Amino acid sequence: MFLEVALIAYIVDYIFGEFPFIRHPVVIMGGYIKFFEKYFYKDSVLRGFTLTLSLITIVLLCCSVLTYFVTNNIILGIIASTAISSKMLYTSVKEIIQQPEKIKFLVSRDTESLSESDINKAAIETYAENLSDGVIAPMCYLICFGITGAFVYKAVNTLDSMVGYRNERYEKFGKFAAKLDDVLNFIPARITAFLIALLFFNWKAFRLASFQGPKHDSPNAGYPIAAMGVAIEVKLGGDTSYFGKIKKKPVFGCKKDKISKDDIIKALTFQPRLNLFIIT
Repeated sequence: MFLEVALIAYIVDYIFGEFPFIRHPVVIMGGYIKFFEKYFYKDSVLRGFTLTLSLITIVLLCCSVLTYFVTNNIILGIIASTAISSKMLYTSVKEIIQQPEKIKFLVSRDTESLSESDINKAAIETYAENLSDGVIAPMCYLICFGITGAFVYKAVNTLDSMVGYRNERYEKFGKFAAKLDDVLNFIPARITAFLIALLFFNWKAFRLASFQGPKHDSPNAGYPIAAMGVAIEVKLGGDTSYFGKIKKKPVFGCKKDKISKDDIIKALTFQPRLNLFIIT
């Protein structure tokens, strides 16, 4: 267990967020993915498997060298903080309250004709979903497997965000990465839903998330979204426009259809609750 490193990493991220003077590890991973795709892309599952395996191997080697030479938990915690996106996620979603037009940078849905309520809903959905991907999952792998686990998770998650799409180009090439990302997020997504219920003192949120979560296209994303919707008493999900086409999506959460900026603020109170929970 690597609890001390994980605690230091979380506190460093909470205070400083991303360090602007260094190249973020995810950016480096993304550069490698682009390089591999440019020179070695092939419309096949095997080629996508090769990309995934090669990136994970590189990350494992880098982390092995790092942990061999660096044994100080404070330094390891500072480095590991780059695998956590707690402050960046909180700040990005909070900005939507004053600058709703920035929602286009946070979501993949069509944003040009969204109502104020729809913008607020999208902000809360992306906050809930990314709590799992950007905060709880890397923390889980950091606690269980140290800095190596955190960065292997980030490698897979980065692969999924770049090539894990179900379209003509990536259906086969990104399939392995997408499936592996689903596997790695299976437990963290459910832990996230549990923490939302726990920290909002709303057990119904976890119970309904267990019922509503499986309705999502993703085997994992529906759980934190549903839990957050129930916890703050709003309806999330529903039919959504992507690339000019309406996609039928289930409804998560309960009660209010019209979502206000106050509901974003209420959702964001999860952050100080989580800070207190982790630090104490």
